Amino acid sequence: MGLNEIVAGTASPATRSSLCADLRGLSIAQGDLLLVHSSLSAMGWITGGAVTVLQALLEVLGETGTLVMPTHTPDGGDPAHWRHPPVPDHWHQIIRENRPVFEVSKTPSRAMGVLPELFRTWPGVLRSDHPIGSFAASGPLAQTIVEGHDLAEMLGERSPLGALYQHHARVLLLGVDHGSNTSLHLAEFRADWPGKPFITEGSRVTRQGRSEWVSYEMVRWDDDDFVRLGAAYEATILSTVGQVGCATARLLEQRPMVDFATEWLSSHRGRDEVVEG
Repeated sequence: MGLNEIVAGTASPATRSSLCADLRGLSIAQGDLLLVHSSLSAMGWITGGAVTVLQALLEVLGETGTLVMPTHTPDGGDPAHWRHPPVPDHWHQIIRENRPVFEVSKTPSRAMGVLPELFRTWPGVLRSDHPIGSFAASGPLAQTIVEGHDLAEMLGERSPLGALYQHHARVLLLGVDHGSNTSLHLAEFRADWPGKPFITEGSRVTRQGRSEWVSYEMVRWDDDDFVRLGAAYEATILSTVGQVGCATARLLEQRPMVDFATEWLSSHRGRDEVVEG
């Protein structure tokens, strides 16, 4: 969405105070542990842009709250698996040998949006060290959330998603649908269905002071049915829906959502007939 369209679609610019009121209207409160997925353009014209949105989130959560966002780097994986865009086969080894090593403080996120990339660089923010699926966090639980991020469990139990589940996090979908709901990948990790696929992934990492290419087995993540899964969940367990700026926002409790999704995926994937809902 271009700036002209954003201006045309905004009745009145959002401000830090109006965004705080909108977020509190969703029942987000001080002390919450909150995982945010966002589309800045969906929120309309905001005075101060992404900085204002981030300041509002931090203000509403307060000093006792913890804010988390995905800061993924999908180009940190094996180029043989790249699809957006794919690259020629004869490029693969060149990329594997020459791609810079992932660095927590320096490597930018990609395709995550403006807000997570700003958050990654915000003072005091910590980031997990996964070369593909990192998360950033700020607040009292930040270290607990980002530490121990396992290579093979990028979005599994030994990842920030698993830690968020253990600490009863909430999930805010801010102008995005369940196709961007990363917590559903934790359910995908836990679920079991016929033919559940795995791939050999690879990344360049630093070990004992040396850069090297390492391979590891992991689930082949697939979010194609997440919008349908999210609709099934919301038809069963109500979410809190409201407006933040111009964007539709959904606030969900992560633990019951992941539990529901684990059962749903186990029942719906890999079957000859898919039962709706």
